[in-house]
Amino acid sequence: MDGGGRVSGPLSPAGFPGATGPAARFAGQGLAGQGLAGSVLSRLPRFLRRSDSLRRGRPGPSMAERLPRGVGALGLSTAFGALALAGFVASGRYDAFVAENGRPFDILARIAGFGVERVTISGISRMYEREVLAAAGIDWRASVPFLDVAEVRARLLRVPLIASVSVRKIYPREIVINQVEREPAALWQMNGEISVIAADGTIIDTMRDDRYATLPLVVGDDANTKLGEYLALVAAAGPLADRIRAGTYVSGRRWTLKLDGVDIRLPEVEPGAALARLVELERANRLLEKDIIAVDLRMPDRVVVRLTEEAAAARAEASKKTKKGTAT
Repeated sequence: MDGGGRVSGPLSPAGFPGATGPAARFAGQGLAGQGLAGSVLSRLPRFLRRSDSLRRGRPGPSMAERLPRGVGALGLSTAFGALALAGFVASGRYDAFVAENGRPFDILARIAGFGVERVTISGISRMYEREVLAAAGIDWRASVPFLDVAEVRARLLRVPLIASVSVRKIYPREIVINQVEREPAALWQMNGEISVIAADGTIIDTMRDDRYATLPLVVGDDANTKLGEYLALVAAAGPLADRIRAGTYVSGRRWTLKLDGVDIRLPEVEPGAALARLVELERANRLLEKDIIAVDLRMPDRVVVRLTEEAAAARAEASKKTKKGTAT
């Protein structure tokens, strides 16, 4: 025994000399239990035995020891790279790079052989191929894998002249566009601007060149919505139809037709009948061949003709001479 009345020695049944009875059995069971616990702990994974090692005064591995080598350097490089990329984007240089070379994914796809090298367009009637490609946003910078066909289709449908369209990819390097164009029916001039309209009056394009030059021309407020009336008048003009250059819708009520520099003023009611009268006058008297600038057919019982300034002056002079001769 030590000075404090405790027994010092190995923790085993032999450490209790002379122990018998319950005390001996208790000591034996306790030591056996400790042996069993030690055996179980020895079979546990290392990380589960870490707390035991700490209780015994042996520290476990540090965080640096547990991480793979190079993780710190990699993390630092990633952080600097992210900062550099953010600055590149914020400065606007990324947008300039994309505008000049395309998106990074498209660049990689082109390098791999998937760049857009051919675009097949069907259904073109009034548009040019370059206009379709510009509206679709497809050029040499695009790539087949990363081309969004839904976005391309939406962009094309925003073109008023295109009624419907489909877009599909053909790997490795082709895009196919099938479109249906609205049929232009006439030109509409309003406030000095000329637009191309469909049969229902919908604006489908602007007059940019001479591709629409042969279409009928209507002028004035709501003339586009009254296109059917104008085309019916042209059809009723018979032999004069080819000479009609335009129709002006006046005050939302009636039409004035322009024939080779001569204005034909039609009535609001039954303009077709008035136009038939003009056809008969032209056949019988060659009225439109005379020096006139306007024919007014708005009154059902008469025709009013307006002469050119030269013809009016000559007529006035002739009238004066006639009056003088009569007076003498």
